[in-house]
Amino acid sequence: MNFRHLEYFVKLAENEHMRLTAEQLNTSQPNLSHAISVLEKELGVELFEKKGRNIYLTRYGKIFYDYVSSGLYQLYSGKQMLQEIASPENGQIQLGFIYTMGSSLTPLLAKKFLALSGNEHIRFSFSQGNSSDILQQLKSDDIDIAICSKIDDDPDIQFDILTEQKIIVVVPNTHPLSFENTVTLEELAEYAFVYYNKESGLRPYIDEILHDKSIQPVVTCEVEEDHSMLGFVGCDYGVAIMPDIPSISAYPVKKLMISDKIPSRYIYVATKKNKKKTPAVQKFYDYCLEQSLTIKDTLN
Repeated sequence: MNFRHLEYFVKLAENEHMRLTAEQLNTSQPNLSHAISVLEKELGVELFEKKGRNIYLTRYGKIFYDYVSSGLYQLYSGKQMLQEIASPENGQIQLGFIYTMGSSLTPLLAKKFLALSGNEHIRFSFSQGNSSDILQQLKSDDIDIAICSKIDDDPDIQFDILTEQKIIVVVPNTHPLSFENTVTLEELAEYAFVYYNKESGLRPYIDEILHDKSIQPVVTCEVEEDHSMLGFVGCDYGVAIMPDIPSISAYPVKKLMISDKIPSRYIYVATKKNKKKTPAVQKFYDYCLEQSLTIKDTLN
């Protein structure tokens, strides 16, 4: 079965117009008609029927189209993948990142990477969510690489430290602690908390630092991401422990430093262990690890 004839068939099936299809395929109408005729003889059925000057798919044509269009899509996808493998300068990177990393780190990394010689034609496709969502996308091969929290020691995922993230406390501007610049975790114990939900990669970290101080927080509400947390804190739902992100200043909250010694909060580059990286993905992965010692200031 001739591959070019199948391409002609799919395009004609979508247009149901001989002249337009011939123009789009850069061929002649007789050549297009001959290709369809050869295909119909090989299949033993008519794929199109004429009604006046118009043509339409037959019942057999509609059935055949479903199979051929999906098959060609898979072939084109395979061709694209091979081209990426053969040409690292023209690859595509599916990058997932957690909400906190969308305000500065991820766009800066991508921009600086693309500015390097030889990377100008590499394309990024971005996906944003909490760490659980992003890691699930990584496992299902929807993304190639992730910037996220390390939730569990997953044997299928490779976690490499990218940077350390500063953790602070935010309180409403009208809160009794708003006159302070630093606070201990024990001082927070008497106040209600706005808390990350269980899908957040920050949840286990905050649970741990409070547990180490024997603090059982009273939680008024749980949220998924940082800007929602700032919104609820600003409306006096409680205090919150969260990353020090640039947009804090846009909300009616006061930022306090934590005077206690707390464990480092790391952000990771995550990849699937058994998935072969295309050259473009490998280049970006290596670039992230090279930058890991110098990008801390972009977060604070």
